[in-house]
Amino acid sequence: MTGQALVRVRRFARQVDKATPPNRDRVVDALRALAIAGVIGGHWLVTALVPNSGSDGPALHDASPLASMPALAPVSWIFQTLALFFLVGGYSAARGYRGGYLGWLRKRLARLVRPVAVLAAVWVPVTAGLFLAGCPSGIMHTLLTLVVDPLWFVGVYAALTALTPAAIWLARRFGAWAAAFPVAIVAVVDLVRFGVHGPGWVGWINLPAGWLVPYLLGVAWAGGALRGRKGPALMLAGGVAATAALIILAGYPASMVGVNGAAISNLNPPTIAAVTFGLAQCGLALLMRDRLARWMRRPLAWAAVATVNLSAMTLFLWHQTAFIMVTSLGTLAGHVPGLLTAPTSAAWVAERLAWLPVFAVFLTGLWLMFRGLEHARSPRRRFPGDQPSSRARGRKQDTDTVTGTPRPSIAGGTGISPT
Repeated sequence: MTGQALVRVRRFARQVDKATPPNRDRVVDALRALAIAGVIGGHWLVTALVPNSGSDGPALHDASPLASMPALAPVSWIFQTLALFFLVGGYSAARGYRGGYLGWLRKRLARLVRPVAVLAAVWVPVTAGLFLAGCPSGIMHTLLTLVVDPLWFVGVYAALTALTPAAIWLARRFGAWAAAFPVAIVAVVDLVRFGVHGPGWVGWINLPAGWLVPYLLGVAWAGGALRGRKGPALMLAGGVAATAALIILAGYPASMVGVNGAAISNLNPPTIAAVTFGLAQCGLALLMRDRLARWMRRPLAWAAVATVNLSAMTLFLWHQTAFIMVTSLGTLAGHVPGLLTAPTSAAWVAERLAWLPVFAVFLTGLWLMFRGLEHARSPRRRFPGDQPSSRARGRKQDTDTVTGTPRPSIAGGTGISPT
């Protein structure tokens, strides 16, 4: 980066920092940004598209380095950050709910539906084009699976959002212990699945129940629980101990993400090990609040977090498309190391790490194209540093469609609204 560019970046960061209201909870935004970065980085690291021949012709199969190198399982502990998504989601929902349920829910869900609609509007014609062009069905199935798989999160998040009033009632009555109810449900379901070999469909009860745990913790946090260090410390210690026991003594997988070919996945649907791991992760996040708050007082750090939070769902939904774009271009050069080769060695890991900046560049391009469509007010939301129009200058301060509080204007542009 040249000296002039560095000066511009620092000036931009100072503008963002000065324009952010002092009552903005930057820690929540930081946790959301960390969760997004973890999911995106994790998917890019554990997904390899390897060419092969299928019954219908050329195909791509999704291979994971965790399947061929199980010693890498601890890496999944770093990048499995979904619990943080639901923690801050519960916090934001509880802080923003002030009655008027249907209107409030409509605004919340609109923030989820719009980015999904944009994704579908692009991928439906792309899929039709691939079909008409004679793309082998095996390749199309693999690519579409990568694009569609993250949408489960949207469905579960929407369902938990709809349950926010009930979650608030539980948190007011039981505090953070309200999360013990869904923990018990997940434990019983696992007992039925693995202990008495019940039907496999029972496990899908854990999909909402498992993620309700961090969501309820976020609601309790918003209501004033978990303010001190004792509760989060107990969550961290208890979650770590329980997860270790489940892996070592009960035979749960060490990986906290799905592994191709594995008999059991901790994530699909969530197991009690995934829940206890998420509990520990939430405890650690809450213990890090003061440190994150100090970090967020640095203009450069806060500007980066604020930028991510402007269009968090756009980044989440399009990151696999960026990966597919780079991989598709790689096919023009053959078996590109770390891109179209089987993940069977440490050399592949190093090669894949070298590709991450390329994926990030393509994702940035997609984000610049579609970020404005995540918001309803205009086809293009103003970005930090953009100059508002004369019409916009005369408007009253915008309010956050999620929290109902004044949306912080960043350097004359749009504010940061939580997903």
